[in-house]
Amino acid sequence: MPLHRSHEALYASFDRFPSRKGSAVHIDRFARALFAHAGGGLLYVLGGDGLPPYQREDEVEIVRFSRPTDNYLERALAFSARLEALLDQDGGSLRLAHFRDPWSGMAVVQRELATVYEVNGLPSVELPYLHPGIPRGTLERIAEVEQRCLDAADAVVAPSPVIAAALERRGVATDRIHVISNGADFAPPTPRPAGAPARYLLYFGALQPWQGLDTALRALARLTDLEDLELVVCASVHRRKAKPYRKLAARLGVEHRVRWHFALPEDQLAPWREHAVASLAPLRDCSRNVAQGCAPLKVLESMASGVPVLASDLPVVRDLVDDGEQGLLVAPDRPGELARAVRTLLDFPDRATAMGKAGRARVAERFSWEASVAALADLYASLEHGWIGANVPEGSVT
Repeated sequence: MPLHRSHEALYASFDRFPSRKGSAVHIDRFARALFAHAGGGLLYVLGGDGLPPYQREDEVEIVRFSRPTDNYLERALAFSARLEALLDQDGGSLRLAHFRDPWSGMAVVQRELATVYEVNGLPSVELPYLHPGIPRGTLERIAEVEQRCLDAADAVVAPSPVIAAALERRGVATDRIHVISNGADFAPPTPRPAGAPARYLLYFGALQPWQGLDTALRALARLTDLEDLELVVCASVHRRKAKPYRKLAARLGVEHRVRWHFALPEDQLAPWREHAVASLAPLRDCSRNVAQGCAPLKVLESMASGVPVLASDLPVVRDLVDDGEQGLLVAPDRPGELARAVRTLLDFPDRATAMGKAGRARVAERFSWEASVAALADLYASLEHGWIGANVPEGSVT
């Protein structure tokens, strides 16, 4: 289907949008920044789950790729081919493209336009956790495609210094890497959720294996003497993804102390976040979180809600949280240590309250979406004026 107008800007991402996942929050902020800069544009994303394949919102056209297939690589390559065909037909006016993955990048990096590769994660690192049987040779070929996109992009954006360092190890020149952090919003106070437990821990977000929900469940099993304490899980994905964790909770004997919610909109998630004893981010010690790095949006959103964070003591988390100030950091993959941190917060409620306040102050000082979007707008302007590298926007790795 041809586009209805010519566009000067493209934002492309191999992610379903909109969705309840943290990636959708990031896409929304950065795509809006791009289209505000360019006066509109084309948003090319994944569809499905009843989302329309085509949508028009003011000066923005949204095209969603919805071809069904269970094979990840087949879908990724078809997604790329569809974007390339779309640009061959209607992309002659493009001057700026922002993409989040190599499948999008394959279709744009060889064209005569400015390109930004935003690296929140690399498929060659993440796919083995999602598809353990994927052949090594396939991962190597994916890494080659990633490298071509990294080498060809005019600028590479990373949401954390840890990811930026990993990209430098991949050979990306330092002056082409720009660290633009995730952000969080400050919402007005909300009433306590109806029927909420008197005291509860909160885990929210996706259920990928590197997120460590299993560690949270095992920690809960070590807190059986705290009979009124429950774990609320607000999963951003379909309930079928929770099946192995529900089975684990049953084996641990804590299924009656775990409450499940799925794909809550933000206005329903916010009260659960605000009134929790603590928000959990028990990230696993694995290459996805350590060697590559990540940017846990849930940590910033919890801090903005005034809730102390109990998180794994990993470099990506230490960039956001000072141990003992905005929360407590514990050794990853250690349920016993996470359980002890929970007891510490419960035993010293005044300290927990102070951590929540300090978290809000940290977000206001360093991690607002306003600051991130402004840095991105500066990067777009520098690309278009041809002086990237000579005048690097504030917040970039130099």
